Amino acid sequence: MQLEIRPDPTEVGRARRWARSRLAGSGIAPDEPLAETLILLVSELVTNAVVHTGRPAVLRLSLPEGAADAATVRLEVADSSDRAPVPRCADGDATGGRGLALVDGLADRWGWSPEGAGKRIWCELDRCTQPREASEACHAGVAAYEGLAFETV
Repeated sequence: MQLEIRPDPTEVGRARRWARSRLAGSGIAPDEPLAETLILLVSELVTNAVVHTGRPAVLRLSLPEGAADAATVRLEVADSSDRAPVPRCADGDATGGRGLALVDGLADRWGWSPEGAGKRIWCELDRCTQPREASEACHAGVAAYEGLAFETV
């Protein structure tokens, strides 16, 4: 499944809403830590594409079918900019520059590759195989970022 993204900051909220709506049929509950992490990663990668390229992008989600206990969720954002993503070190007062560090800390795997005249940035999340109580710790990385303000539109 994919969503075309216009180069407009309001598209970030639309991308989050779209991703949430896709979770319903995948067996991933909206309050599951994996869902919360996925929405945060959608927000970060789409924001990077919109803000840093100023060009249209495509958001792709690969979700498990049904309620599989162990599965991998893959998120990709492709854009037409050939500029490589560059992780930055942001100081405490900076209002930006933490996106890729967040992706690195929350995703089980991530990377990027050139694609035609642009690039594709991807990340993967592994769904926990433990019971619900034990899985709280599996994607607890979201809690580490509670101090940051994120708009949930």
